[in-house]
Order: sequence, then C-alpha cells, then structure tokens
Amino acid sequence: MRGILLMIAGVACLSANDAIAKALTADYSPLQILFLRNVIALPFTVVIALLMGGPSALRSHRPVAHLLRGALWVSATMMFFTSFIHLALAEATALIFVAPFFITLISALFLGEKVGWRRWLAVLVGFFGVLVIIRPGGATFQLISLLPVATALVYALLMLSARWVDPRESVWTLLVYLTGAGALLSALLVPLVWVPVRSGDLWLFAGIAMFGTAGMTMMTQAFRRAPAVVVAPLDYTGLLWATLFGWIIWRERLDVVTIVGAALIIASGVDTIFRESRHGGT
Repeated sequence: MRGILLMIAGVACLSANDAIAKALTADYSPLQILFLRNVIALPFTVVIALLMGGPSALRSHRPVAHLLRGALWVSATMMFFTSFIHLALAEATALIFVAPFFITLISALFLGEKVGWRRWLAVLVGFFGVLVIIRPGGATFQLISLLPVATALVYALLMLSARWVDPRESVWTLLVYLTGAGALLSALLVPLVWVPVRSGDLWLFAGIAMFGTAGMTMMTQAFRRAPAVVVAPLDYTGLLWATLFGWIIWRERLDVVTIVGAALIIASGVDTIFRESRHGGT
C-alpha cells in the first residue's frame, strides 16, 4: 500500500510539473524553463542522493554515459514542453504514453530481444490508439501532435540507455547526473533564448523544480516498496491528473475520439506490463 500511495503521489507531482511548464510556455522558451528547472532542482537531488545512497551516490564510473543520457532527456523534455504551446495537456500526456511500445520495438528490432505475438498485438493496439488521437489526414490533424510521439520515442531510448550505466551505480546516481547533465547541456544554448524572469514567476520555476524532483523521488521509492506489476500501471493515472489540471486552469476538454484513443493506449500498455511480469515479455 505504501508503494501504491507513493506512485500515485509521484505521478500527481509530475503532472503538476507539466501543468506549470505549460503555463510558463506562454512567456518563456521551453529551453529556458528546462534550464531553470534543472538548476533549481540540482541541489535538492544531490541532498536526496546523499541521504538515500550516501557519498557513493555522487560518484560515477561512466560519466560520458550520463552526458549522453542527459542529451536524450533534454531533447525529450524540449519537445514535450513545446507541444504544450498548441496541444491540450491531457492530449499531449496521452500520446507520450506510447513510450513502452517504442521500447518493445527497439528491443526487438535492434537489441535482439525475443518478443511474442501478444506483445506485438499490444504494440499495434497502442499505435492504433495514437492514430485515433492525432487523426492523420483529418480536418483536425495538427503536425504538432507528432511532437509528443517523438518525445515518447526519445524517452524510450533514454530508458534503454540505462544499460550504458555502470551496474555498480544506484538509481540515485542516475537521478543526480541526469539533472546535472540537463542543466549543463541546456546552459550551452539558453543564452540564445533568454528573457528576464519576472519576479512573480519565480515561484512557478521553484514549483516546477520541487514537483519534478519530488515526483521522480517518490516514483523511484514506489518501485522499491512494491512489485513493478503493482505500481507501474498507476503511471497512467497521469492522464487523469492532466485532464483535471487542464480543465481547472485552461478549461480544456477532451473529445470522445481522444478519450477512445487514450483508452486503447492505456489498455495495451497495462496488458504489456502484466504480460511482462508473468510470462517474461512473450
């Protein structure tokens, strides 16, 4: 139960992180939002890593791997935040949930992992759900709708890139170096888009750093407290939070077609999680 509650709270925090990012895109570049989020969050992630993993959590055996993972994370976050400018929060959130299906595709096509027909069927159902939401060729189709899908692809690469990290390093090491690499890489380009930060927005930047860090920490702890098959499907509660935040802040409403597409993506994702845990991914 503690793992379940941690996962639900962590997902809610990350959804709040996304809602604040969407609000900030009205006045700031996604790159500047990402940079300030990482700079503010970095000291907190260092403290958390020290408390949870001790001094060894700050030591990396393969720093280049973390730098490459940071580049993937910056790219994914930039695309996701940019999609907020034109898409409803819940719509963008629903599309990013196709990341598990990209992980399956990459694992099968490029990493030589065995994938059974049932998981391929789940991938097709999830892909169909994406087509339902973005409606290619339809009057409501927006090219910007492909950004969350591209985000999901890069995020899948980020998840798989964890294999590059030395197995002696803890998840807290990954958290610190991902945040640090994100701050460093975004700092290289942020002068090109920098605008002065209004004093009234400082609490929003502090909030996005706080919610983002708290969300990742609680979700990490959730997987340590309960089996993955129990807590992983709760990641999809993010769509409920995104819908709620979108309605409260911007009066966004999802149409029936988008709800159907999101339901297909979530159903196939949950099926993949359960099948992975029970049958080794076949």
